[in-house]
Amino acid sequence: MFIDSHCHLDRLDLSAYEGNLDLAVEAAREAGVDRMLCIGIDLENGPKVVSLAERYEDVYASVGVHPLDCKEIVPDIDVVRSLANHKKVVAIGETGLDYYYATTEGAQAVQRQSFINHLELAAELELPVVVHTRDAREDTLDFIREYGSREYAGVLHCFTESLEMAKAALDLNYYISISGIVTFRNASALREVVEYLPMDRLLIETDSPYLAPVPHRGKSNEPRFVADVARFIAELKGVSPEELGEKTSGNFYRLFPRAA
Repeated sequence: MFIDSHCHLDRLDLSAYEGNLDLAVEAAREAGVDRMLCIGIDLENGPKVVSLAERYEDVYASVGVHPLDCKEIVPDIDVVRSLANHKKVVAIGETGLDYYYATTEGAQAVQRQSFINHLELAAELELPVVVHTRDAREDTLDFIREYGSREYAGVLHCFTESLEMAKAALDLNYYISISGIVTFRNASALREVVEYLPMDRLLIETDSPYLAPVPHRGKSNEPRFVADVARFIAELKGVSPEELGEKTSGNFYRLFPRAA
């Protein structure tokens, strides 16, 4: 019924499952999660997420370098390219810009070049892009416009930015993915964005093991909790959880056709 469009299976807290990832994946299935997209964040964990996608039929992978993992050197995009050739890699990323933590011009410049390289590689390979953006609205949109592919586009994941940015991203053929943050008490502005978003451009995610939704706040997040995100959003949108699941799953397969 549901698809977790952004999770980090290689980072889950498995203490509740006796250290067994198989049990966590099975718990997600029992909660109605049909697919999981395991996200690459650096050159070291890229092979690991690809291996997890090989291990589980219902898990797919993305490969890329998170902006906060760029450090002082622009990562080697050819390593990402080599990983992206795997049949279960459905996207490039997580990439993007994060000026909240990277406050110096030097650090931001490294992020910008890395983002450009990822966008160009995705266009070359005809793959969508998984984009992280924080406190970098104008540059994120400008780079997508200049270097990205409108046809294959991508998703702004774990969206917490403004309605204006959401509208601009939709105009660029991007999807918007909503995490458990939408359930937080202080997320009224995000809930307004979700109410606005057209159903055919919406994805749901956990970003697990981070950002567990209500009623699981304080716990380590995991893919099965995407069902709670879906139920909350369904209520906001005035639809049933089943319809929300059907719509967002269809959107997932449209954006990530290799997973279909």
